[in-house]
Amino acid sequence: MSNRSSGAAVAASPAASRTIGRVRYAVLALIFAVTVVNYADRATMSIAGTGVARDLGLTPVQLGVVFSAFAWAYAIGQVPGGWLLDRFGARRVYGLSLLLWSVFTMLQGTVGAFAVQGAAATLALFVMRFMLGLVESPAFPANSRIVACWFPTAERGTASALFNSAQYMAVVLFTPAMAWLTHALGWEHVFLWMGLLGIALAALWFAWYREPHGHPRMTDAERDYLRAHGALVDLEANRMRERPRASWHDVLQLFRHRNLWAIYIGQYCITALTYFFITWFPIYLIKGRGMTIMEAGWVAALPAICGFTGGVLGGVLSDWLIRRGMHPSKARKTPFVAGMAMATLLVLANGASSNAVVIALMTVAFFGKGLAAVGWAVLADTAPEGMVGLSGGVFNGLGNIAGIVTPLVIGYFVASTGSFAGALWFVAAHGLIGMAAYGWLAGRFERIRIAPAA
Repeated sequence: MSNRSSGAAVAASPAASRTIGRVRYAVLALIFAVTVVNYADRATMSIAGTGVARDLGLTPVQLGVVFSAFAWAYAIGQVPGGWLLDRFGARRVYGLSLLLWSVFTMLQGTVGAFAVQGAAATLALFVMRFMLGLVESPAFPANSRIVACWFPTAERGTASALFNSAQYMAVVLFTPAMAWLTHALGWEHVFLWMGLLGIALAALWFAWYREPHGHPRMTDAERDYLRAHGALVDLEANRMRERPRASWHDVLQLFRHRNLWAIYIGQYCITALTYFFITWFPIYLIKGRGMTIMEAGWVAALPAICGFTGGVLGGVLSDWLIRRGMHPSKARKTPFVAGMAMATLLVLANGASSNAVVIALMTVAFFGKGLAAVGWAVLADTAPEGMVGLSGGVFNGLGNIAGIVTPLVIGYFVASTGSFAGALWFVAAHGLIGMAAYGWLAGRFERIRIAPAA
């Protein structure tokens, strides 16, 4: 079948899907809700941090150490988390991950009850935040695996964009609630109530979620439709029957294929842009542009709105292009390259004299970063069938190294030059590198087949 005819076949899918069942949309709503809670639990310390530092006697340096614990553990846990998903399946691993991270969220709210202060409190919170990052690590690889199993190619971009954009919805839904809990009841209640919410959601997960090959609410028509249009419906059934074990030969293939390296590099570049906006951006507005704290607070909220909008649009656009007959490879690359080109515009702020122009440039840049966030859909399209979880772990683990590197490099530029000019050039360069990865390094994105060992 030609690419055009394949695309035409896929193009008919939305109308057909209305008559064959919509269980997959309920699955998407569930993983969206879990991902919102996932990001909200990461943000608990940023909301409660002032009260924690005051009551437990933490210095700014000690609080910074507590903040850093999550990122290190999260990056370290990606590959093991992906391996666990491929070995034991998304239902068990994701559900247990949700339960455990909710417990560690709750435990952070109990530290004050033990009358520890200073270094002892720092150690206790560091361990809990480290464990939080470690047990959260399977979440996004699990989302990718679930989308690959439950969604046809022409719907996968939108599904991936929605779960990926849950990070912004967490800011909108839970930041005000956590701020109110801190003010009205005390910082401990932020951790306790968020942990209880996660435990309740874990109970719902285990009670309702099943894989597509055996979901009791799934019709045969929907199951056959998904199989025919690229969904890996039988991935879990094959795992349970064959009990595959990834060999070192198989694992090494994840580092030898140029398409996968293009995807990894693209994710690293997007993550670098994200960490600029969530770490140094408000400080840039205050120290680099002379804004007040209140002004910077309002302006810094714009990226969340623009990132969500761009993120959803990128997935919808790529799926629309597929339904119009475009090959999925080109349909995924188009929003990515366009979005990263928009992201590079932030460097023009170095020559802008007006803060209004700076805000406009940053808004466009973050919208572009959201538009380009199709990496999880690309991974679901290309990952080797028996290694979707492990591929997601490698993808997210390498990408999150940018979360460690980017804040440090920007800090070095600012400290050594007294200016943000070099930092903006550094951040903008990631847009160019990402464009080169998808436009030059990557070939056609298709499902990668692992060759057997000789």
